[in-house]
Amino acid sequence: MSTAVISTEDDQLDPTLQNLIDQKTLRWIFVGGKGGVGKTTTSCSLAIQMAKHRKSVLLISTDPAHNLSDAFSQKFGKDARLIEGFTNLSAMEIDPNGSISELINAGGDEAQEAMAGMGGMGGMMQDLAFSIPGVDEAMSFAEVLKQVKSLSYEVIIFDTAPTGHTLRFLQFPTVLEKALEKISQLSTQFGPMLNTILGARGGLPGGQNLDDLIQKMESLRATIAEVNQQFKNPDMTTFVCVCIAEFLSLYETERMIQELSTYNIDTHCIVVNQLVFPEKDCPCARCNARWAMQKKYLDQIEELYDEFNVVKMPQLTEEVRGSEKLKNFSEMLMNPYTPSTQ
Repeated sequence: MSTAVISTEDDQLDPTLQNLIDQKTLRWIFVGGKGGVGKTTTSCSLAIQMAKHRKSVLLISTDPAHNLSDAFSQKFGKDARLIEGFTNLSAMEIDPNGSISELINAGGDEAQEAMAGMGGMGGMMQDLAFSIPGVDEAMSFAEVLKQVKSLSYEVIIFDTAPTGHTLRFLQFPTVLEKALEKISQLSTQFGPMLNTILGARGGLPGGQNLDDLIQKMESLRATIAEVNQQFKNPDMTTFVCVCIAEFLSLYETERMIQELSTYNIDTHCIVVNQLVFPEKDCPCARCNARWAMQKKYLDQIEELYDEFNVVKMPQLTEEVRGSEKLKNFSEMLMNPYTPSTQ
């Protein structure tokens, strides 16, 4: 049985994502699950619904496959860009496999100036700090720092990579916090020696003081610590699990929910995609057999997660691509789907 944090007091939770819209304090929403279960369609649809009720929404893909461009039939990149047809919904696609130097450059002026200013000794300290496991592969969080600092988006929704990458990504605030703390400790320890070396070289670029640079690193660490605290606050952050009614997907969902609970990240919504829902007296043996299998796992999901909002989404007859089809799909996240409407 899952030990996930439940951020609602309702005894009977509605089978929709309306609760996320109603939770006005939400700032960070992660959407994730096993590959091929409809994460991107779900995250895009949720973003569309959020944009109806929030001043500004940012949708970020941290999946190397980058399906946002395909979903909206519009090209996105590493900078936030308005989605066509919307005035308050933007999207961006981040490469989660970046180098350490890119991490520093993307992390803001504080990190860039501090590292650049410390010369060769700074490079040694950087290598030591970033030897901490998980920093290099979690590059994407550095891009998020730009959005955090600008405070220009009311809600940020992540279309995440398959489960393993997602869980490492969620560890990144803690990992980077440790890395910056290590840099800070090394800077303090070797400060006098660095001042001597830098003094012999004519000082830091722009006449900056080493103590000022260390203070900037501390400021960056404080920003990351704040975001890390927000991630663990169920009033500000939640994780939406997306799955299909099959054994492997159910297994992956349970593993992910258990992991999220160890990170103190709230999760109380599950979207089950691609349900067949055969019509009454349907003569198709394949459809009925498929539904019988799905029903078995759907019953298990509802039993396991009776304290979750479990949203049941139908298998559609055509691909969900483009804003209009996404808008139609998004309505079913808010209004329970009934087979009689097929």
